[in-house]
Amino acid sequence: MNKYVVTEKAVVDAPVERVWEVVSRTDRYAEWVAGAIEVTDHHGIATVGRTYAEHNRTLGPLRTHSVWTVREIEPMRRRVDTGTGFAPLRDLTNVFEFQSVKGPRGADATEMTYQVEYTIGLGPLGLLLDSIQQPAMRAGMRTSMANLNTLLRSESPTAAR
Repeated sequence: MNKYVVTEKAVVDAPVERVWEVVSRTDRYAEWVAGAIEVTDHHGIATVGRTYAEHNRTLGPLRTHSVWTVREIEPMRRRVDTGTGFAPLRDLTNVFEFQSVKGPRGADATEMTYQVEYTIGLGPLGLLLDSIQQPAMRAGMRTSMANLNTLLRSESPTAAR
């Protein structure tokens, strides 16, 4: 079985506290996660051991239902969830990490790392499948962080000015 780790980073134009506030809300994932069509079951604020479910886009026109379990929370720094429902990907783990940085104009910003770990069986066919799905996964991760940035800007008190 082949194990893969895919990582993307972006700077989000909001303080880490504000980024954490939105990312911690499992009910808001469809607002910013590129592959989430809707959150079908949630518990609001992410809580270790609790689950949430989504209806997702996968590759091309394919759709799936996923169930995620919150595994680890280090407030304002790190969140780890494991998921099912993305066959042939197995042992799926999402890791979000956050670090406070200064943005381009000196304002508080957040460097966000979005990492997905998974395995694919199927021998050589798994390698082929991964070469097809991984670029789409990376693009989805980048889009998700850009969506989060846009969402946070739209909710900023200065956005109304």
